[in-house]
Amino acid sequence: MIERKIPINNVEFYSFPQVELDFSCEYCYYEIKLIYRRGNPVLLGKNYKLGKTFDDIDIGNSLQITENIEDKDLLLYLGLTNDNNPLYIQHDYAALTKYEKPVVPAIMLNGIVTSAVSKYLPGPGAFITSQRLSYPQPLYHYETIQIKFTVINKLPETSELQIKIEGRNTEGADVIMGEIYVVPPKKPIID
Repeated sequence: MIERKIPINNVEFYSFPQVELDFSCEYCYYEIKLIYRRGNPVLLGKNYKLGKTFDDIDIGNSLQITENIEDKDLLLYLGLTNDNNPLYIQHDYAALTKYEKPVVPAIMLNGIVTSAVSKYLPGPGAFITSQRLSYPQPLYHYETIQIKFTVINKLPETSELQIKIEGRNTEGADVIMGEIYVVPPKKPIID
């Protein structure tokens, strides 16, 4: 292993197989690991860890996460997307609707699902290829959501996992349901 400290803007890519470089960016505080796979650089964060591969996962494997929806989360979403739907943020407007109070945007629930796939099941390196999600009941501000992920099928021909999604609020009402298809990461081949 070769260690170097160089600014990210001055990275030189060499085409030697089986070379790993660790370095820090003096301008942006990133720590980077370069792995050269088949002569091409692959950037991975220092101390990287890929998620479980297709072969590491069995039908029935599951994960349950709990998320508290707070104002900071909603404001971050609304600021990033420039979504100013009054149903999401205005208590006076929401009181006039059938929901009676502000609801959490459905795309935020998708984000929680995507994040859990990227972090835990299968984990870093996974890619969602398809999703079919519904939102039977709204999730309201300040509520807690529990989402269960269960692997219900493995598709060897496409290396995809079919994962069932079941999300409920603290009262047990379904707030997100459906399934996603995910390609788990493959271990890097270094030749």
